[in-house]
Amino acid sequence: MKQQHLNLKEMNKICLFGASGHGKVIRDIVLSTNNNVEAFFDDNRRNNQLLEIPVFSSNEIKKYEENKFIISIGDNAIRKVISNKLKVNFTKAIHKTAIVSDFAIIEEGTVVMAGAIVNAGTKIGKHCIINTNAVIEHDCDLKDFVHISPSATVTGNVTIGEGTHIGAGATIIPGIKIGKWVIVGAGSVIINNIPDNAIVVGNPGRIIKRKEKENE
Repeated sequence: MKQQHLNLKEMNKICLFGASGHGKVIRDIVLSTNNNVEAFFDDNRRNNQLLEIPVFSSNEIKKYEENKFIISIGDNAIRKVISNKLKVNFTKAIHKTAIVSDFAIIEEGTVVMAGAIVNAGTKIGKHCIINTNAVIEHDCDLKDFVHISPSATVTGNVTIGEGTHIGAGATIIPGIKIGKWVIVGAGSVIINNIPDNAIVVGNPGRIIKRKEKENE
């Protein structure tokens, strides 16, 4: 499989919204594609710089309106809120060591971290996170704002609803459908379909709680 990376002309001016640890990792992804981050933005900024890059508040974004943006915040719900507020051009970032099939679709705002694999026929929506060494097998459908944590495995023909978080090292067996805004605990093994807003843990995964439908 050929690695999918962004056109350098498209990516030469990148800004990140979110100046925290997650932003540091996304900056590394951008660097791996021989590009750089020009500025961070964060309305809760603690410092004026992160990794020697200036940090600005959102009221200064207009100065960078020609740039491409990525939301560098790990919380799925916050990413959704910010994506709806920001009137900027979003882009995606794929680490040079990730393997992404030419027959996979990855939409704007999504980041694919080092060592991750995305196989043929898979579609990944907007503002998703495919974290370090995660595997997304063939013909999966991940909706917007999904987060697949490090070393999680999503096997073939799995559907994952908007805003769902799959914990580190979890495994989803083939053909499973997981609803919106679900949390799957680290190391869980999912062998049954999961409804919206459920919190699931264990092997096999079991529902331990239902969240309020605040994100829908």
